[in-house]
Amino acid sequence: MFAYPKFKGGKQLLTDAYSEKWGFTMMNISVYRLKAGEELSLLEPGMETAVLLLEGKIVYFYDESETEAERESVFKALPVCLHAAAGHEIVVRALTDAEILVQSTENERDFPSRMFFPADVTKFVSCDGKWENTAVRDVVDIINIKNSPYSNMVLGEVYARQGRWWSYIPHYHPQPEVYYYKFARPEGFGACFIGDKAYTVKDGSVGAFPGGLTHAQVTAPGYPMYCAWMIRHLPGDPWDNTRTDKAEYTWLNDNPDLK
Repeated sequence: MFAYPKFKGGKQLLTDAYSEKWGFTMMNISVYRLKAGEELSLLEPGMETAVLLLEGKIVYFYDESETEAERESVFKALPVCLHAAAGHEIVVRALTDAEILVQSTENERDFPSRMFFPADVTKFVSCDGKWENTAVRDVVDIINIKNSPYSNMVLGEVYARQGRWWSYIPHYHPQPEVYYYKFARPEGFGACFIGDKAYTVKDGSVGAFPGGLTHAQVTAPGYPMYCAWMIRHLPGDPWDNTRTDKAEYTWLNDNPDLK
């Protein structure tokens, strides 16, 4: 449920919806590093697809349209993302060296392809002022049940400030979730707690949480942490910002000014 995947041929495989190890996620998720001038065709039969730009300058080609996008880095700019239904091929051309994250899951519904630009996403601060700001974080919603009710998946980003906890207090939900972590510096680190087990978070690592298992994170002082977070709706039970806090920690919710 926690891994440190390597890049092979410019691709970092995070999860495979049809594998024994990652099948519980119900999502195919990979990160690609493209060289300037390189093109990548994306079309997974029966699967809706989101292509999130992490860094660089690219052109999206889709549905007889083309859209140019640029992002300095995940730490310096808000996201740009293309979301398309099954059967709609997406081609990405790198105008500079670039990095993209691709998330796919089964979905029979057809819907119009949509570009998400910084003006189209929702950014907010979570846990601001609670517990001496030890769990404050910046959250970005991209694809969710409100703006994309036809989708079977959720996509967002979290910016954890240095030395802070996030995804806190430890909580769970029935839907599976996947985190992809990045640091601005290669020696950056943090910790991820899945159930009763702890894992070291490094640049490029991935955490996957089965439904019903608690999770929480913390990052070291001096090292803000980025995370792309992805949730798979369950049939008849979509994720709508629902969570269950672990019972022994719920007292914290009644004591936000705790010192």
